Amino acid sequence: MPYHFTETHLALREQIRRMVEKEIRPIAAEIDATDRCPMELVPIFGDMGLLQLWVPEEYGGPGGDLTSVCIAREEISRVSEACALLAGQNSIALILPLLHFGTEEQKRRWLPLAAKGRTLTAVAITEPESGSDVASMRTRAKRDGGSYVINGQKCYITWGNIAHWVLVFARTSDAKGFQGISCFLVDTKTPGFRIGKNERKMGLNGVPNVELFFEDMRVPAENLIGEEGRGFIACMRILDMNRPTVGAASVGLAQGALDAAIDYAKSRKQFGRAIAEFQGLQWMLADMAMQVEAARALVYECCNRVDQGDFARLAELSSMAKCFASDMAMKVTTDAVQIFGGAGYMKDYPVERMMRDAKINQIFEGTNQIQRIVIARHLLGA
Repeated sequence: MPYHFTETHLALREQIRRMVEKEIRPIAAEIDATDRCPMELVPIFGDMGLLQLWVPEEYGGPGGDLTSVCIAREEISRVSEACALLAGQNSIALILPLLHFGTEEQKRRWLPLAAKGRTLTAVAITEPESGSDVASMRTRAKRDGGSYVINGQKCYITWGNIAHWVLVFARTSDAKGFQGISCFLVDTKTPGFRIGKNERKMGLNGVPNVELFFEDMRVPAENLIGEEGRGFIACMRILDMNRPTVGAASVGLAQGALDAAIDYAKSRKQFGRAIAEFQGLQWMLADMAMQVEAARALVYECCNRVDQGDFARLAELSSMAKCFASDMAMKVTTDAVQIFGGAGYMKDYPVERMMRDAKINQIFEGTNQIQRIVIARHLLGA
């Protein structure tokens, strides 16, 4: 089996490939051109278990694992990374926080809801003055009897305008640094929750990224996930578990660009023969293929360790998988545009979109500069 895949993983991959050809390839270019969120995919993904892959069977879910989520992200990203981000969409904002930090009561309240495959979620960490420096966040949550009152602002929140629940990180004390940050699961129908502008982006059109405002928003104390003041630890664990999925999406995006470049090189003729016959271009394709395979191997090695319960090097390996694969995707998609020549710069071909989409993978879920700091600290025992 490739990359420790089971028969279940292979069956899932084949099922997703069929769905992608039927449901996603016909609309991928249109989603990018119009920047519309493909809500018609929600019930399709939900019925396949793709929204809720990580929900354990005991709570009504498919009982998937990190490998399952990465397979889904990779296969869908070959055609559209924007659509791929819906796969495992509930993981970072709902399922993983509950599995790792939630009480049994919270798990039984929310995981069966997620298991139905219709609930959409978002995670709200980034603020206008707080990106990589999470400790500088200003959003505040003040205890008031049986509730917390939250005030503040978040920005660039993916799916924030369509989510039913948002995992909000806020300060609950004046402790310095990372101390005093807590996280809350917030119903978006709560009074005081307000959605701001939807950002205009370079790529990932069809994936909304919005401002969120909290104005005296009162949240029940039982919606606190984990211990008060320990939210940053929860944030880091959640990101560590989710970063390999960014790597998987990067692998899929690069594979899609490589496939398109190969097909074009075989059909495009210059100087009386297909450009695929020129050695210089063959070397480009060979380098692209090696880079994709190396990134894929790293991503699924990380997945295998996590799925086997080996978390000893989780932060280090997840940073490596995310950083290496996203840098690779940026290079491979750029090379694919080069192989297409002038045509690659036009929106008539998918490689132009793939190149634009690739850039964000080097930035979100922690910039690749931050990933290198994480890796270096592990190497040096810091």
